[in-house]
Amino acid sequence: MRRFAPQLSFLFYLALHQANVKLLTYFQSLQRLKVFVTKTIAIFNQAGGVGKTTLTHNLGYQIAKRDRRVLLVDMDPQSSLTKFVGLVPSELVKTVANAIIDEESLPIHKDLLGMDFVPANRFLSATEMQLVSASLRDFRLKDALELVQQQYDYILLDCPPSLGLLSYISLVAATHVLVPVETHLKAFEGTDELLQTLTYVKSKPNKQLQVIGFVPTRYDGRNSADIRTLEAMNEQLSAWGKVFEAIPRATAFVDASEERLPLAALQAKHPAVKIMNKIIDYIEKLA
Repeated sequence: MRRFAPQLSFLFYLALHQANVKLLTYFQSLQRLKVFVTKTIAIFNQAGGVGKTTLTHNLGYQIAKRDRRVLLVDMDPQSSLTKFVGLVPSELVKTVANAIIDEESLPIHKDLLGMDFVPANRFLSATEMQLVSASLRDFRLKDALELVQQQYDYILLDCPPSLGLLSYISLVAATHVLVPVETHLKAFEGTDELLQTLTYVKSKPNKQLQVIGFVPTRYDGRNSADIRTLEAMNEQLSAWGKVFEAIPRATAFVDASEERLPLAALQAKHPAVKIMNKIIDYIEKLA
């Protein structure tokens, strides 16, 4: 029996080593899951013209360039994001509306500049009216996204410029919200109503919703009114979330949208591209 002891000892240590390797692999896989839990981010402001669609398009592209899996969802009946990515809204057979009202699978267009995309068109306006009487309306978008969310690291929702049901169900479906605010006094004053909406959503239908912060947009540092508004934003909004570096007013955004391209694909060294990378750095560190 003694002569078999070394062999048994070797087999014991071999089995122990294999068990440790499997355990290490398991914990490493858990760590990867922790890092890449899907972040569903609603880009939200009830005001129009503050840069929601531009921000959604550009952040999505720059996140995808980091080898992240990105899905963009157009929740605006004006379908500006759908046009930005090169689709023609009037020619679409299926849109996000079919997933919300008819509970069909999301119509995902694959690999548009490295991003997947769910489009919208003007018929989404009718969807909002149909939602009024729909059962479990609060969770229609959330349920549709849950069927595909494991395929993505980030899902960005381009919300409409309103406090209506389309914005509401987007906030219910989101894990995080990012708020672009134009550095103009009138636009800044409108944030009170926006914050009331976020407070309501966080108190009832989506208690886990996290406010990432506020992105000052269309900033002109030569304009004293813009400077004062930016100072007020930093003073009054910091308690809600981070106030990021202001994105400057630039014709380069218009040029890029006319080419149906994100700014980084057209002018990779533009200062706004660097600012958006800083925003992404911050988002990547969030739980």
